[in-house]
Amino acid sequence: MANLVIPFQKLGKHDVEIVGGKNASLGEMISNLANAGVSVPGGFATTAQAYRDFLEQSGLNKRIHDVLDQLNVDDVVALAEAGRKIRQWVVETPLLPALEQEVRAAFDELTGGNENTPVAVRSSATAEDLPDASFAGQQETFLNIRGYDNVLIAIKEVFASLFNDRAIAYRVHQGFEHKLVALSAGIQRMVRSEIGASGVLFTLDTESGFRDVVFITSSYGLGEMVVQGAVNPDEFYVHKNTLSAGRPAVLRRNLGTKAQKMVYANSGAAGRSTQIIEVDKLERSKFSITDAEVEELARQALIIEKHYGAPMDIEWAKDGDDGKLYIVQARPETVKSRQNAGTMERYLLKQKGKVLCEGRSIGQRIGSGVVRVVRSVKEMDKVQDGDVLVSDMTDPDWEPVMKRASAIITNRGGRTCHAAIIARELGVPAIVGCGNATDVLVDGMQVTASCAEGDTGFIYEGLLDFEVQKNTIDAMPKLPFKIMMNVGNPDRAFDFATLPNEGVGLARLEFIINRMIGVHPKALINYDSLPRDIKLAVDQRCAGYASPVDFYVEKLTEGVATIAAAFWPRKVIVRMSDFKSNEYANLIGGKLYEPEEENPMLGFRGASRYISDSFRDCFDLEVRALKKVRDVMGLTNVEIMIPFVRTPTGAARVIELLAEKGLKRGENGLRIIMMCELPTNAIMAEEFLQHFDGFSIGSNDLTQLTLGLDRDSGIVSHLFDERDPAVKFLLSRAIQACRKAGKYIGICGQGPSDHPDLAKWLMDEGIDTVSLNPDSVLETWFFLAANHGK
Repeated sequence: MANLVIPFQKLGKHDVEIVGGKNASLGEMISNLANAGVSVPGGFATTAQAYRDFLEQSGLNKRIHDVLDQLNVDDVVALAEAGRKIRQWVVETPLLPALEQEVRAAFDELTGGNENTPVAVRSSATAEDLPDASFAGQQETFLNIRGYDNVLIAIKEVFASLFNDRAIAYRVHQGFEHKLVALSAGIQRMVRSEIGASGVLFTLDTESGFRDVVFITSSYGLGEMVVQGAVNPDEFYVHKNTLSAGRPAVLRRNLGTKAQKMVYANSGAAGRSTQIIEVDKLERSKFSITDAEVEELARQALIIEKHYGAPMDIEWAKDGDDGKLYIVQARPETVKSRQNAGTMERYLLKQKGKVLCEGRSIGQRIGSGVVRVVRSVKEMDKVQDGDVLVSDMTDPDWEPVMKRASAIITNRGGRTCHAAIIARELGVPAIVGCGNATDVLVDGMQVTASCAEGDTGFIYEGLLDFEVQKNTIDAMPKLPFKIMMNVGNPDRAFDFATLPNEGVGLARLEFIINRMIGVHPKALINYDSLPRDIKLAVDQRCAGYASPVDFYVEKLTEGVATIAAAFWPRKVIVRMSDFKSNEYANLIGGKLYEPEEENPMLGFRGASRYISDSFRDCFDLEVRALKKVRDVMGLTNVEIMIPFVRTPTGAARVIELLAEKGLKRGENGLRIIMMCELPTNAIMAEEFLQHFDGFSIGSNDLTQLTLGLDRDSGIVSHLFDERDPAVKFLLSRAIQACRKAGKYIGICGQGPSDHPDLAKWLMDEGIDTVSLNPDSVLETWFFLAANHGK
């Protein structure tokens, strides 16, 4: 007679049919990866045979399938009634004595006879965690179960959860036959994350599918809060190559609100074994795990990914008693890893409207429709095909109605919660963790939900126009020069890296300052003397970081490192800050430090700032960040670009300052490029090139300053054209000077993105690289290939 209970250590990945995907995976890791550094708590599993034997008694199986065979799962009311009835039948049916005896023996061995030892009782379906379906959150998990009798009750509840509304509907939609799916209950020693932390991680970026990072979410307490989407967790990205090289590898950190946590309750019975409490405000303002712990989780994740040979979706927990990190579940990732990398789908918003609220974007699509605010599962039938589903948080129970929605918007949740996984699988854009969506968005309102603009998803008022571009990039034609990209937004870096490219010709530091920092560097340096209102605004921004100055340096580091890692090992040319005084004044605290200028475009900007006594300390912070990216993290594909250099003397002084702070030309392979954007730069190219390793032409300012016009002035803006003969004369002069000196020459201005014919002229002139806006890369590439040699 087959065993009805098997210890994890005797199971492996080939036992899915016996104990389901989760339990087979736990056994696989305990058996094969413990010595490699992966920590998994021990336990045992009931078998699929035990489940089938249980259902066969007293005709229960036939009664269940008589109901399911007649059911239309798209009828939400009928589905709820059928599910409730079947679950009640299962819970009322006693377990077979043989199963109870084997569970008793295994439980005593696991707990050493201590009845009060807490365990988790998890579900594991024989059809779940397969490469073509996630089954995310379809069945139940019970935490902090204590005592043999309570374990038996929890096992029955797990069996019953195979007939949750969501599980029934999901199997039908995925084409799985109900009768072919069986359930195994995994009984696993609890990790005391209730006084530690827990979360979910993926060995790829869940939004772009980028494979070179590990994405980790974390919150305080038991992991179900993150898995369910009940909290907005902390988020971290770790670069795999940098981690493997033994260097600091945390690319980005995002502080979550972590308002609540799940902890043990006094009862050890299913349904009453946990409780939700508020998190202390001071704790919310800190990251729930350290960088060292983030990297340790990433290391364990990479061992698991290598063993399975596939991207993985992993649940983890930190024990508050022993301080150790444990893996409590691992399954193959099933959405992004299946997509065809050769086919690109891009959603582009053609209009902008009033932003009603914002949150974390899931899926890089756009959806629009009529708002339907759903406050409980009973109201799900309000949502019709094409509506925008709005709720406090979505539950996997809602899967039947999620597929009807054009977009899903929630107050709570993070990128790795069940609802987010299902939304990705269904191809429905979702914006989670908005905080106030159910207050701001009203039934019947027309909105557009955009997840196509980076990490942040925006809900706009009205039905805005958008388009979908589809391209195949398997066989891009060859060109005589390199096409690079202008990438300012680190949020989109992993996504843009999937386009055909030779690296980044322009990464704007001011975009990172504006988007990720939002505070004037002087206000951070002079934090102690700030007015109270500004100090409070700065405090909000700096939460989670050691000091205001550290916040500035770390956020700059994160932004640059994210772009550098996305395009590694291809070149990423980072332009030092080029805010004008009016733009700096708009940052928090900016008006305290910025001069009033009549014409800021021609005023205190670029290299003039760096060499001035009043801005030098701010420039030093930028240098510190770039030095950390290159020398500490080892992302030496980062090169430096200096903007708005008015004189060769100024050029020499900037190079001198960089060297003094440890960024010396030629050291550790560092190239320093000059932005060629003033007519004097092209006219005196040979003198400027003595101090730099090449030019990157900024065609916007070069055109304005050559033609003496402001392109933002509606009166004269029609005269703005980078193809003007005078501008082309200067472009050609700069290109030929660099070629003669054997130095780099590229262009990063808007011109080639707007005018493919200008890109062709530059190609014919012998330019090394043309750096385009990402949305024009494919179109320009094909145009140039078609016209090469003509």
